[in-house]
Amino acid sequence: MKLTDAKLRNLTQPGKHFDGGGLYLELTQAGGRYWRLKYRHGGKEKRLALGVYPAISLKAARDLATEARKLLEQGADPGAQRKASKVQASTEAANTFEAVARDWHQHQAGRWEPDTAGRVLASLANDVFPVLGARPMASIKPGEVRSAILAIEKRGAPDQAGRVLQRVKAVYRWAVIHGRIEANPMLDLVQSEILKPREVQHRAAMADKELPEFLEKLASYSGDPHTAHALRFLILTATRPGETRGARWAEIDVDAALWVIPAERMKMRTEHRVPLSRQALEVLRSMQPLSGHHELVFPSPSYPSKPLSENTFNSGLARMGYKNTATAHVFRALFSTVANECGWNPDVIERQLAHKEQNEVRAAYHRSAYLKDRAQLMQWWGDYIDGRQAGNVVPMPRRSA
Repeated sequence: MKLTDAKLRNLTQPGKHFDGGGLYLELTQAGGRYWRLKYRHGGKEKRLALGVYPAISLKAARDLATEARKLLEQGADPGAQRKASKVQASTEAANTFEAVARDWHQHQAGRWEPDTAGRVLASLANDVFPVLGARPMASIKPGEVRSAILAIEKRGAPDQAGRVLQRVKAVYRWAVIHGRIEANPMLDLVQSEILKPREVQHRAAMADKELPEFLEKLASYSGDPHTAHALRFLILTATRPGETRGARWAEIDVDAALWVIPAERMKMRTEHRVPLSRQALEVLRSMQPLSGHHELVFPSPSYPSKPLSENTFNSGLARMGYKNTATAHVFRALFSTVANECGWNPDVIERQLAHKEQNEVRAAYHRSAYLKDRAQLMQWWGDYIDGRQAGNVVPMPRRSA
């Protein structure tokens, strides 16, 4: 006899109470009421749990049993199917976009400077995790990523939108390689076909003829001395802003006039040796009373354990009247231009700028053979800066290393 709602409410006898077609309610001695489906698959009798009564009503239990029988008709084992679904759900829970993105970031972080790693994760945390972070990666559609990217562009940050798109696609590539998802659905997302075209804006530059006025303003800079000294050191060493900001006293050998920047702080992840001119050593001597007792050469005045902030140089330049006309990166370009025009060996200049040499044999040679040449180049550059500060507008004599 089939079960009814009234009969189910009044059941008191422990045991199995069948409804038909293998469906039954099992009433335990402790009073528990569990729906089960008895079936055969592969020549074996099996049981499938369908839930607890009354949370699962009689009608709901019958519907679940019907779905299970349909799977049997198709040759599938409903019990095995359920286990597979649970595994898939567990896998998807472990492979949400945020979970995988954080694993990707941890895997890649060693290739970046700490500031870069922080910016990358922050961009995803601010613009992607809130809308897509909790979703299983495999369930996210390209159109959803496109909408998230367009939202960034709409708020007036097109450059950031492009960077975030590149990072999302990188996360998906990494996920496929590491078996977190089976296929990459984001391959067809092309930045130029999503974001509006923009007028190319070239990085602000400084011409050699502008140097005397700039150096005069730097010499009379009324802001924090940490900033002024760091800017002068940046110019004299032709290093990247992040490399100068993160300089440690332990990296500098004053007696050898050499600054050795470890690989982990370099953009190309290769140790870089920077010969120090007399002028650069003078800057370091000026910094000794200010930071000699700290780890960092150019620490933040407010937080000595931290380097000058990323915007410190550009803020200092703006204070001197160079807002939107010059950035901290212009001095490397200026050094390269002037040194090349004055006839220095391009290989020596490129090595001094720590540009990556693709040929490993040449790279090894450059590291060993060019240090003496680079020391001469950097002393020439220090003298050149002094000459320009004094108002000397006559180009230095052409020479080569």
